Amino acid sequence: MKKYNFDEIIDRTGTNCLKWDLRSRFFKTDDVLPLWVADTDFRSPDFIVDAIRERAGHELFGYSFRPDSYYEAIISWMKRQHGWDIEKDWISFSPGVVSALAFAIETFSKPGDGVVVQPPVYFPFFDCVKGTKRKMVENPLKLRDGRYYFDIDDLKAKIDGDTKILLLCSPQNPGGMVWSEEELTELGNVCLENNILVVSDEIHSDLVYKGYKHTPVATISGELAKNCVICMAPSKTFNIAGLSSSIVIIPDKVKFARYERALNVGHIGMGNIFGTVAMEAAYSHGDGWLRQLLEYIQGNYQFLEGFFEQNLPKVKVMKPEATYLVWLDFNAYGMSDKELFKFMAEKAKVGLNNGGRFGTGGEGYVRINIGCPGSILEEALERIKAAFQSI
Repeated sequence: MKKYNFDEIIDRTGTNCLKWDLRSRFFKTDDVLPLWVADTDFRSPDFIVDAIRERAGHELFGYSFRPDSYYEAIISWMKRQHGWDIEKDWISFSPGVVSALAFAIETFSKPGDGVVVQPPVYFPFFDCVKGTKRKMVENPLKLRDGRYYFDIDDLKAKIDGDTKILLLCSPQNPGGMVWSEEELTELGNVCLENNILVVSDEIHSDLVYKGYKHTPVATISGELAKNCVICMAPSKTFNIAGLSSSIVIIPDKVKFARYERALNVGHIGMGNIFGTVAMEAAYSHGDGWLRQLLEYIQGNYQFLEGFFEQNLPKVKVMKPEATYLVWLDFNAYGMSDKELFKFMAEKAKVGLNNGGRFGTGGEGYVRINIGCPGSILEEALERIKAAFQSI
């Protein structure tokens, strides 16, 4: 099996790279090490690049459709990676997972309806609710023993007859929780009992650490499967977010048809040629790449955990069970969210996501992306250490 080199440093500047080329816009300086945007700094695997090159060699890029082999690759990947048996007729499309969340909200609810979010959570969730003029129903996660848990009692107290959708983040971003079957069952039962549709962002589902297993929420029961919209993509796993291709899995035929109609109103369902080719290649040949990627990311996490224990023990590191994102609690330093963000950028020269953007419970935290060569991560941590040891 080919050995992939995740230590390789690739210069992404000058490529219209959001993470690297917009540093001065977001951090007011361009000399920060950017560990914020949730893509990796690893080269996409050769089998994807080769598939794109082969398709580009045809030199004609007109209207196209997704072939049976595309669907077969998705079905096979879900079975191999997650033990989930899905059908072709469940698979729809979206340019991105966030787009899918917004489409689902617009399709399965109306303005003024309640949509549950569980902060601290990936901040575009809030944009999707506000932008579609739905009512935000906040059901904050409970922090206990360094891990987040669902607050089911709080959820039951806050929902009412106008609550139509729950946005689930599974695995959880930014905390990295892999929700257990028991946790998802309890949450799913509340949604079933109250006729609340579960719209689940499962984009990080491939990136699960050793000792944990991702459970697609639709696998909990046949009844719950018919009450779910599952949003996934190869973009995080294979670093192809710029190809704008995601999948939406809807087991219920009626809901599937409603979503497809909404998608086709704007002629969005066609996607793009290279995204289709890349997804098929990723899901057909990506198992070995994924194993090596996970091993590398977990090595990066072990380094980070040890670094903070030894050098900045006041920082509480939430141990991720999945993702290449780590949630760091700097509240012991007594800085406001704005002060912490500014200190990281100006003093430490490291660009991170400030926790307040993730909603209730995120204040005083930062999210760091460890999906990068180990040498870059080490340099960033050394900068953070030097900055905090100087105060």
